[in-house]
Amino acid sequence: MRFSLNSTLIMAGALALSGLAQATPLTIATEGAYPPFNYVDSQNQLHGFDVDIANALCKEMAVQCTLVAQDWDGMIPALLAKRYDAIVASMVATEERKKKVAFTNRYYTTQLAIAVAKGSTLESMAPESFKGLVVGAQVASTQATYAEDVLGKAGGTVKLYPTQDDANMDLANGRLDAVINDKFPMLEWLGKTGEACCKWLGEAAGTEDPVAIAVRQDDNALREKLNAALASIIENGTYGEIEKKYFSKSIY
Repeated sequence: MRFSLNSTLIMAGALALSGLAQATPLTIATEGAYPPFNYVDSQNQLHGFDVDIANALCKEMAVQCTLVAQDWDGMIPALLAKRYDAIVASMVATEERKKKVAFTNRYYTTQLAIAVAKGSTLESMAPESFKGLVVGAQVASTQATYAEDVLGKAGGTVKLYPTQDDANMDLANGRLDAVINDKFPMLEWLGKTGEACCKWLGEAAGTEDPVAIAVRQDDNALREKLNAALASIIENGTYGEIEKKYFSKSIY
């Protein structure tokens, strides 16, 4: 049987569309409480850098995706329980987390920073400077680990919170001497809500880390697809367009 060129192209297109329709949909989790990376608006819709990156990756992979909000401390347990397929929530790929989940290549790099009240006399980022002070951090986070392992051992008291917003609120209300967070959301907060109460102290030396997408350890196929899609959106400029929407300089 012979086909014209046009009919062959039409059949190829139909087969491609059929393949897309049969692609397994993905559910992706983010936190929804970590602006500008992920947050919920007044209509309960998810927004932010993480959300836009997740959507761009799904488009690149031609996969239908659903994004869901998940409390931070339950993020990895829910992934392992197969409530969703991947985590795009500004998660640092630490060695401890790698014991439980697998990570893609990085999609940005972060560093820890500390803020204090505007009236604070604290000027040094040296760990011993925090002796006798109370420092707030989000539970189950890299900033909590740093606070406990470095500032706590130097004599500081560490108080952990369900969300970073809770810690920031206690600093603003005078119940903490300092808060520690990743520098980009810290700058976001100090430029908006925290501008009246608090100020930047500095970045924690030696805390630059890669942020990546988490998947289950046995889901290597998805990890590789995400890596390929990430490389593509970086190459075709989509990543840069999203980045400029939220930041004045590259965070990659």
